[in-house]
Amino acid sequence: METLSVQTNSELREELKRLKEENVRLKKELNQHQVIVNNTLDAIFICDNEMRIVQANEATERMLQVDSEDLKKRSVLDFLFSIPKDELNLAVKKFFKKGFLWKEVPIRLDGGATKYIEFLAKRGIGEDFFFVVMRDISSKKILEREFSMNEQLFKDLFDRAVDGIVLFDKDGGFIDANLSFCKSFEINQNELSHLSLYEFIDSGSRKDFDNIWKILNRKGKAKGELPVKLRSGVQKLFEFTITSNIISGFYMSIMRDITEKRSMELQLFKSEERFREIFENAMDAIIIWSNDGRIVKANQSACKIFELPMNLLLKRRLCDFLVDSQQKYSITKRKYAKYGEIREELLFQMGNGQFKELEFTSKRTILENQHLTILRNVSDRKRMEKELRESELKFRKVFNGSMDGNVLFDNQYRIIDANPLASHILGLSHEEIKQHSLLDIISSYEIENLASPARQINFDEMDNEIPFLLSSSDNRKLEFSFKRNIIQNMNLAIFKDVTERKELEERLRKSDTLHVVGELAAGIAHEIRNPMTALKGFIQLLKGSVEGDYALYFNVITSELKRIESIITEFLILAKPQAIMYEEKHVTQIMRDTIDLLNAQANLSNVQMHLDLMDDIPPIYCEPNQLKQVFINILKNAIEVMPDGGNIFVTIRTLDQDHVLISLKDEGIGMTEDKLKRLGEPFYTTKERGTGLGLMVSYKIIEEHQGEIMVESEEGKGTVFHLTLPVRQNAEERRIDE
Repeated sequence: METLSVQTNSELREELKRLKEENVRLKKELNQHQVIVNNTLDAIFICDNEMRIVQANEATERMLQVDSEDLKKRSVLDFLFSIPKDELNLAVKKFFKKGFLWKEVPIRLDGGATKYIEFLAKRGIGEDFFFVVMRDISSKKILEREFSMNEQLFKDLFDRAVDGIVLFDKDGGFIDANLSFCKSFEINQNELSHLSLYEFIDSGSRKDFDNIWKILNRKGKAKGELPVKLRSGVQKLFEFTITSNIISGFYMSIMRDITEKRSMELQLFKSEERFREIFENAMDAIIIWSNDGRIVKANQSACKIFELPMNLLLKRRLCDFLVDSQQKYSITKRKYAKYGEIREELLFQMGNGQFKELEFTSKRTILENQHLTILRNVSDRKRMEKELRESELKFRKVFNGSMDGNVLFDNQYRIIDANPLASHILGLSHEEIKQHSLLDIISSYEIENLASPARQINFDEMDNEIPFLLSSSDNRKLEFSFKRNIIQNMNLAIFKDVTERKELEERLRKSDTLHVVGELAAGIAHEIRNPMTALKGFIQLLKGSVEGDYALYFNVITSELKRIESIITEFLILAKPQAIMYEEKHVTQIMRDTIDLLNAQANLSNVQMHLDLMDDIPPIYCEPNQLKQVFINILKNAIEVMPDGGNIFVTIRTLDQDHVLISLKDEGIGMTEDKLKRLGEPFYTTKERGTGLGLMVSYKIIEEHQGEIMVESEEGKGTVFHLTLPVRQNAEERRIDE
């Protein structure tokens, strides 16, 4: 008996322990369920059979705007009093009979606010309790109401719109259209289902309509102008906007008839053209100006009268040209302000400083804040009268502004007057010249090609039409001539400083000498080339019959013959003008071909060539083979100055609208400033086996292309050749040079 008791106690303790663990687990699950219920977005609460709320989650408190303690004192029916009582009682009976109720109902809160909820009641917590789930669907109801309103508004807009609105399918077949569209297209609404938009597109506009359709399929919308041809044959123009997938995959288009608008615009354009024609070609100046006096519009006659280009004239005010000091100006200004129109003559100062007497008519236009003024130059007659009175002053201006040194002297060779340039040429002040006679001045010079000195010459016996040359002790050359009796007892002596001209003539003489030497060199080079051709042929024949170590000698001989031939070719380019046929070519392609040609040689020297095109390079007029020769000369030099390898950077970009800049940069040893100055001289080279003709040929080619070569170099860092070439050649200058 005692043993059973101990066993029973042990079992009871085990059972108690299990129950405690079960209790802890259940409490934990209950807490989890409580957390889930409290954090759900829907309102969940438990009611008894009297419809009183027994327990509710936090969402219920938020939805009904009642705290937890007050909720437990309330019935769910308290919030459903907006439902008719009979309907509510019927719903309650139905629920208690079936144990389930779902309904969308409005509820009214204590504060008077109304909400739409989705109401779900269901038994499942014993016989005395049931749970209720409520979801706020107020926003959904609002959206449904707005959708309904928008749908009604759309229908009203569709039916009453002034513009035509049409729905059509992907084949252009009409689905529906408003009255405005049917009226514009002259069709009845009951015909829509049998018609297509394609039937109204003229054959000449089909291609444009197909493009519109492609844009619509790609972007989902399209707009523009569409010409249509009605069944009556009437042509109309519509402005349209099409949107795809507007309703059930259909397309909607809003179309506005702009036929009359375009016709009016065309008429307005023609009217404006007529006005512009009159405005531009009027002999009188016409100016339109604003209230602040700023010129808004002017014709070409106005530009001529005011001596200003159009762009500068439109930046000025009309009153800027009026001379304020005129008493008449103030009276005219007040009169115009009072009456709005005036006809008057006033003095104007033109853009170049010239004064003109202008007759003008001003009137306020029908355009707001604008005025119209028509001006006519009436100063010609007054100017002619004034010019007669000022003839002596004009002669003085011409005399003083002459490009030659003019000296007036009388029949006794006394100097009466001299212009400033004569003072400058003779090295004497105006007062000093007037203290001398012409013979005194001439006697200090030597007359070239005459046996007698100037002081012993009798000018009375000399022909005054033939100029002769005077030489000074400082090697200045003056051309002297004179004309007798321009007026009574008045003679004119003319001095010209021709020092620079004589120097240029001397240079030209030397150039002609060089040209003769060049022709001689060309003949010699030609005579050398003929026997060289025979030598090359026989060397090739001998090479095939000789074997062993002697074959190497033939390679050396052939190489040297090629080098002699290249020197002769460059010599001929310098000695003989080349017939150049200019073509429009892409300099970038010429450069790419050159780089491709020299890539093998560059790779052998471990040199990398990089081409960078910085802009959209336009084609230029050039002789492509000659440009390629220039590029080859410069790139080969760049490769040869980098025996240990390196990089050559070629950059091509547009310098301005009319020029292209090509820069070729190497990483060689560079050059000193003294060597830079001698670049391009014949037979000057920095290479052991060079002739110096390559760069000189390059300079000559670029010069013939009206371009320029600039060289930058720094010892130890490399050299950059900058080639500037014009996009187009001046054909007229080339023709003159030839």
